[in-house]
Amino acid sequence: MTTPEAFDERKARQKFVRDRQKMVFSIAIVILVVAMVVSLLVYFGVIGKSEKATQAEQPNYGVVTACPTKDSQGTSKVLNSSTVNVRVLNATKNVGLAKAVSSALENRSFTMQNPSNYPGTTVFKRTEIRFGKNGINQAYTLKRHFNDAIMRMDDRSDKLVDVVIGSTFSVLVDENDVQPGVGEEIKGFSNCQDASKLTNLPKATTHTAVN
Repeated sequence: MTTPEAFDERKARQKFVRDRQKMVFSIAIVILVVAMVVSLLVYFGVIGKSEKATQAEQPNYGVVTACPTKDSQGTSKVLNSSTVNVRVLNATKNVGLAKAVSSALENRSFTMQNPSNYPGTTVFKRTEIRFGKNGINQAYTLKRHFNDAIMRMDDRSDKLVDVVIGSTFSVLVDENDVQPGVGEEIKGFSNCQDASKLTNLPKATTHTAVN
């Protein structure tokens, strides 16, 4: 005959097993829900973006630069490349890169100055197009040939545009894909500002002024 004590013991054991199963199932469901929520957040880009990716999505890689200057008709137009004076500076460890890029731009009718290495030992990761307040549209005209360059205005007052080649540079934009065309409107970055409002400009690299 089964004693009440033995019966109660079996019931308690069964209850313990059921409670444990419920806990395991509950934890599994919570884990699945959390995983689903995280997957949705990653899918919609709420989380999981690296700082590098976020920066790349910002206008001009997050650097505030000057807006294109307007002519007497109130428009900003792409210039003929022959009117743009350019100097290429190599800020990578790849010997001869400045000369190669300079030759490629010369073949596209830009007026080239002697290429050189960027002064000092600084290695640039991303290419920069540097220009002054009087060479803004010249810089935008040149920018069309680079797909990953940062435009940065400095304190120079002449029209020379420097291209500081960074380590991410690969090739120029295919000449047939360069847009907009000569004479077409230049569109500035959504975060650009009037040149007169930009302060604390970086110092320009030493160069012979081009007017």
